[in-house]
Amino acid sequence: MPVVLIEIRRECTAAEETALMDAVHAAIVSALKIPAGDRIVRLQAHPPHRFACPPGKAQPDLFTLISIDLFSGRSLEAKRTLYATIAAKLGELGISADHILVRLREIPRENWGVRGLPASEIDLGFKVEV
Repeated sequence: MPVVLIEIRRECTAAEETALMDAVHAAIVSALKIPAGDRIVRLQAHPPHRFACPPGKAQPDLFTLISIDLFSGRSLEAKRTLYATIAAKLGELGISADHILVRLREIPRENWGVRGLPASEIDLGFKVEV
């Protein structure tokens, strides 16, 4: 049940925004083995003057920050796969890996309220420890 926020420094068409959101979600489904329908993905476009990025980027307007809140418990290998898959999928959209920063925030399941209960007390329908 990851919750994703993608932040970019440019205006895009609706189709470009959808492609970006779809690419990140597909990477999460593939790497973390969550159900495809488990999707909470947001995209926020900032004017470049309101979103400073690291210096030295060849195309600073393509800098992309991806924050993912997720249950704790994924292996380092699953995280490596996630980072590589996100970079590959965004590369298909013209965003190079050196313009992508992914930040994971792992939250214990008891700190997520799902269906009125702590997520640690319900069957999620997928395995977290991948």
